[in-house]
Amino acid sequence: MKVIYEDNHLLVVEKPVNIPVQADSSRDIDLLTMRKQYIRDKYDKPGNVYLGLVHRLDRPVGGVMVFARTSKAAARLSKLISTHDFRKTYLAVVCNDHLPEKGHWEDYLVKNSETNTVTVTDKDHGKFASLDYEVLKSSEGMSLLKIDLHTGRSHQIRVQTSSRKRPIWGDQRYNSRAIKHQQIALWAYRLEFDHPVTKEHLVFVSDPPHSYPYSLFEGV
Repeated sequence: MKVIYEDNHLLVVEKPVNIPVQADSSRDIDLLTMRKQYIRDKYDKPGNVYLGLVHRLDRPVGGVMVFARTSKAAARLSKLISTHDFRKTYLAVVCNDHLPEKGHWEDYLVKNSETNTVTVTDKDHGKFASLDYEVLKSSEGMSLLKIDLHTGRSHQIRVQTSSRKRPIWGDQRYNSRAIKHQQIALWAYRLEFDHPVTKEHLVFVSDPPHSYPYSLFEGV
């Protein structure tokens, strides 16, 4: 598993696809447990290892993630997220090539915990969700979007694209045309924030795989 950056306060990694971020009902090995074991082994730490989970990615989504190695770093990163000073950028391949070059989307989303699905609803029943997107390139009836996420709602990008008839390629939950075993073309591409202790401005990037459909847009 790729470690992008590491110091006494942060651990930035590239999350593989189809691994849960934390333990769930599947009982599959999860990223948090794996990274705790990595720290335990590397630094020969006995007993429990602290590793703070400050943000999440859906299980099928890969890309850059940051963990906090101290409770102080976790609290400060959480504050950055709440004040929108923690910028998250995604790449998504959507099944539609008729989009304005740039756009801003706002919705209210509600989650059904029994089905683990999210839908668009009205202001009185949902949580506010917003993002900005830019079309980087279109090819074969699909578009590669760069998405700046302003809120971190469950399944947010997947629902906001599909509700506008621009579902993400390979999304088994929100794209009715996705073929079984296709891998969702949504990737956590970039994180940008100030270091919680040193205050240094940090930018971390993780490129998506070279497989289809990302391969249609290589060189962008």
